[in-house]
Amino acid sequence: MSNQWLVDGSHSSASFSVKHLMITNVRGEFQKVEGKVSYDAAKPEATTIEASVDVASINTRDEKRDGHLKSADFFDVEKYPTLTFKSKSVKVKAKDELSVTGDLTIHGVTKEAVFEVEGPSAPTSDPWGNVRIGATATAKIKREDFGLTWNAALEAGGVLVGSDVKITIDVSLIQQK
Repeated sequence: MSNQWLVDGSHSSASFSVKHLMITNVRGEFQKVEGKVSYDAAKPEATTIEASVDVASINTRDEKRDGHLKSADFFDVEKYPTLTFKSKSVKVKAKDELSVTGDLTIHGVTKEAVFEVEGPSAPTSDPWGNVRIGATATAKIKREDFGLTWNAALEAGGVLVGSDVKITIDVSLIQQK
């Protein structure tokens, strides 16, 4: 059996949440996710991950906000059309828990990020003859670290957009034959 897996983009998502007006979380997702993973359950620390997200596929359920996020004020999709992640190391924390450190590139800026992973799940056969595994990964970043600095001061104090961004990746992987 192969240890190579491809992200099933139609059953995977990359989402985020960030504070708005310092009172509530606004959520969004990127609807086009792709990548490849080398994973062997007997040697999880040898796992490698390469993933990319199409920034223009952003969806926050508000067309005007999505347009602003795609603009040069934020992601600048014309200049930086993809977000990427490439793992550098994997540590086993507990059964079905990994910590993956790698290079995250957003808005043309690459910084180290750590994703805490639940999974991968046990392999399961789907009705079409594929073997699949799944996992959920989360990380917190500061958006300013990646050059996403646009903001507006609030009259009552504080800012319009929070600094901390929580990223959640839910991934379905198909084993390559």
